[in-house]
Amino acid sequence: MSLVTPEAFVLGLSAIGAAGTGLAAVGIGAGQGFAAGKAVEGISRQPEAQGAILQTMVVGQAISETTGIFAFIISLALLFANPLVNML
Repeated sequence: MSLVTPEAFVLGLSAIGAAGTGLAAVGIGAGQGFAAGKAVEGISRQPEAQGAILQTMVVGQAISETTGIFAFIISLALLFANPLVNML
């Protein structure tokens, strides 16, 4: 007699995977904070380069934010529209 059905096993691992995307959010937040801090340091050293520094920082943060949005979409798919359950 099996204690865990295959469906329950897949759903449990999907929930763990969706919770693991929280680590992606922590990494993204830390990276964006680090980038903003370094931008402020660069602007304080060379105020005349403010435009170029801010532009580069904003583009970099937008790219890193897309990783968080992608992780969020994957976690929603794992939780609510799990395609793996139908394969059992």
